[in-house]
Amino acid sequence: MKVTKDDIIGDVLDADSNTASFFVEIGMHCLGCPASRGETIEEACNVHGTDPDLLVEQLNAYFASK
Repeated sequence: MKVTKDDIIGDVLDADSNTASFFVEIGMHCLGCPASRGETIEEACNVHGTDPDLLVEQLNAYFASK
């Protein structure tokens, strides 16, 4: 899977539930909430004050290592 900051968080989690830890690390502890699963990576990063490009880079490195 190739992740972009426009991807929906729920889609990334559905592809691999182990990616939840990357979202928790940015302070997103509400992954069970339907609203958070419907946000894009960029939207979530903006809300939590983190860099979406860095999160995308980490997610893509994770998927590439599988």
